Parts: sequence; C-alpha cells; structure tokens
Amino acid sequence: MDIYTTIAAWRAARADWTAAEGIGCVPTMGYLHAGHLSLVHLARAQNRRVVVSIFVNPLQFGPAEDFAAYPRDTPRDLALLEAAGVDAVFMPSPAEMYPPGFATSVTLHGPLVERLEGARRPGHFAGVATVVTKLCTIMQPTQVYFGQKDAQQVAVVRRFVADLNLPVQIVVGSIMREPDGLALSSRNVYLAPAQRQAALVLHRALATARAALANGEQDAEAIRATMRAVVASEPLATLDYADVVDPATFAPLVVVQPPALLALVAQVGPPHLLDNYLWRADGTWDVGETAPATE
Repeated sequence: MDIYTTIAAWRAARADWTAAEGIGCVPTMGYLHAGHLSLVHLARAQNRRVVVSIFVNPLQFGPAEDFAAYPRDTPRDLALLEAAGVDAVFMPSPAEMYPPGFATSVTLHGPLVERLEGARRPGHFAGVATVVTKLCTIMQPTQVYFGQKDAQQVAVVRRFVADLNLPVQIVVGSIMREPDGLALSSRNVYLAPAQRQAALVLHRALATARAALANGEQDAEAIRATMRAVVASEPLATLDYADVVDPATFAPLVVVQPPALLALVAQVGPPHLLDNYLWRADGTWDVGETAPATE
C-alpha cells in the first residue's frame, strides 16, 4: 500500500493508472470503523484499484465544533486499510489542500443545504462540497463511496456532482450498526457508558416510526411526532430534529410514501448523533446492516 501526502506525488502515481481499470475512492476523515471498511470492501469488489483519502477537513467544521479534538489514530487507520487491500492512501495536510491565498468554495442553494444539518451547521455543506470536488479532481476516481448514515451529505454530493458534470459515479453503502442497533460513528468514542446506552434511542425512534408506517399511518407530522416522543422518553438525549423528507431534495413530506427518508439527530453527551431509515422508491427499506464482530 502506497501513501501520498502531496498532490504532486499523488498525480505522478495516478498518471500510471487508466480509468478503464476502475478506481474506487473512499473519502474519510480517519478514525476508521467498520462502516468505513464496509465501503472499502464494496469498492474493492467493484474496482481493480481502491484508494482512500484521510483528511480532517477544517472547512466543514463550525467555530464551536470539534475540529481540534476530532479523534485521530493514523497508524491504526493505515494498518486497517492495508489489511483491507487498499492500493493507496492520500493523506494531505490542510496547507496542502488549502494553501495561502486559497479563495474558492463550492456553494449550493435551496432547501437541500438550508434545512436540517444545513440549518444546524451553517457552512458545513459548502465545506463538504469544496473538499469532495477537490478530491475528485485531484484523485480522478471512477467511483466514489459514501455511507448512508450521512444521508443529507449523500444528497448534496449527488447534486453538485450532477450540476458540475464531474465524471464520477456516486455509490452509497448502508449504515453499519452495532448488534444492538447503534449506528457506527467516529464520534461514538465520546460516549460514556450510560450515554452509549441512551444513544440507542435514535434507533428505537426510527423503528417505531417505521412500524407506524407499516400499520398504515401516512401523515408525516404524525410520524415526526412519534419519533419526537420516543426521543423525549430518554432523559440523556436532547433532540435536534426528527423529520420525514424526500431523500433527494430534503423537502419535508406531508404524506409519507416511498421514496422517503426518516431522519433524526440527537445530542447524547458531547456528540450530536445522526441516524436514518431510507424507504426506497421500490417499497423496500434500507435500515442498515449489523457490522462484523471483528475487523
């Protein structure tokens, strides 16, 4: 496995690869878990070459967010990636990605970036769009892999990739969950034992809402109220939002029919935790998968 820390070094190596080989890229901020590795395995199954970026992107953190404290363990990350058969890792510094004089951003408009996470974290999606655009132009993959847990990010990426005619295919992998249902996240490391147990309320709220839909409830506000009530039953959780939206535009739904996304975020201890269930257009559900016991 080769490691590159500069754009020039990466491009020199990339020049020897052809797009016909199939190049799958998994962008990460490091501190890898089984969710990231599931995307690596998916990319490995679909491409001849697999590359992973490790870059904690300062542009997508707000002033009060945890950029400096964001968990990092590069030696462990590299060992996991080598064991997973990754061909190369691109690991630039912030100065390499955003040198002095850098003055460009990719900014989207409309409900897709103004609601939910866009409202909670102003500027976040501009940071995501800018770094993903840069990574696509630098790394030149044929396919780029993202996790369903960050569903609004997935929708944003699909939108600007289409709008800017970037020559990449976006592939989305299911949420990976612990056996008890907690969605894997690098920020789960912040949870104390009692908070870790309390965090299961997100999965329960989504499961309760799905059951209501299965029983014939179609009123979106009733589904939102169901999720809010479940989260409110957990004293260690503070709800940021619970919503039912179109998974492509993130416009709120009035009547819930597929395709639909049940999405919620709650603060449990220090972190704000995201979770969602996707009701696909064909009527099937993506509620996530149980992660392997060991990696």
